[in-house]
Amino acid sequence: MELPHESILLRIFLGESDRHEHQPLYEAIVLKARELHLAGATVLRGAMGFGKSSRLHTNKILRLSADLPLVIEIVDREEKINAFLPVLDRMMGGGLVTIEKVRVLHYRPGSGTDSPPPVQSP
Repeated sequence: MELPHESILLRIFLGESDRHEHQPLYEAIVLKARELHLAGATVLRGAMGFGKSSRLHTNKILRLSADLPLVIEIVDREEKINAFLPVLDRMMGGGLVTIEKVRVLHYRPGSGTDSPPPVQSP
């Protein structure tokens, strides 16, 4: 798959404890993005953050949080991201979603395997 130089970055901010049906929301989103053949997705775990509620989430020893902030980033063609948005909307109860234009410089496999292992059904 080739990505055009002018692509879209979808960024999803949510909490580690957010769920969709019976699985973590971040897992459900990444698996759905993979199922729909989006170019790729990365989940980033934050050490500290707060959202609309202003409740602080941190991984500091004295104040352990079971709900650290997560960010999912997905880059793909604009039409594929736009087609994914209604699916994402049905999955999310809360959180923040942003979209921005990005310039893709490289999209190619690294020295590891190019094909991911198959997803196993529960």
